[in-house]
Amino acid sequence: MAPREVLTAAIAIYKDSVPRSIVAEAAGGVEVARRVAAGEPVDVVVLSSDAIDKLIEGSQLLAASRIDLMNSQIAVAVPTGAPHPSIADEAALKAAVSAASSVSYSTGPSGRYLETLFDRWGILDSLRARIVVPPPGVPVGRLLASAEVELLGVPGIDVLGPLPSKIQLVTTFTGALTPACRSPRAAGDLLSFLASARLDALKQRHGMTGAH
Repeated sequence: MAPREVLTAAIAIYKDSVPRSIVAEAAGGVEVARRVAAGEPVDVVVLSSDAIDKLIEGSQLLAASRIDLMNSQIAVAVPTGAPHPSIADEAALKAAVSAASSVSYSTGPSGRYLETLFDRWGILDSLRARIVVPPPGVPVGRLLASAEVELLGVPGIDVLGPLPSKIQLVTTFTGALTPACRSPRAAGDLLSFLASARLDALKQRHGMTGAH
């Protein structure tokens, strides 16, 4: 779900200059990977790079079409009006997470990484009762906006900033075509546009950077 807003805006820009009909659907990464692996008809797939690579290994996507689109760091946010804890270093972040009455994070690569980090800190077991897991296909930021969580690992209402550099994780989102793609040239053109430097400013506005 992380690149959904970027992709929605980017496709709108693309359609203004290229008279093609594009039908886009967003869903949670695990669900998208499951549907593609099951053979659901689709032309272009955008997922985290590790998920794309697994689908390429299973011959559900074309390796030659693989292209990195954008990079996403883990950021920390709180609801508007809530206190802003320090996240200046690893110790400060650990204290902020430990003190939060509720915590939420993506179920994708960043969430798996955070669980490993919390486990290394020795606080995962004590956090479990306070973790709010987003339903499939629901961005974590939506939970933040509804005040269901106080601290999370994606951009939200008041973004405090990225994780300290020593413990940061960058997730790359990648696109690829399926073997059954009906218009490989047109689909490849779309992916090239999504990866282009032309969209760098758009990606930055959504907390991401270009992967070119």
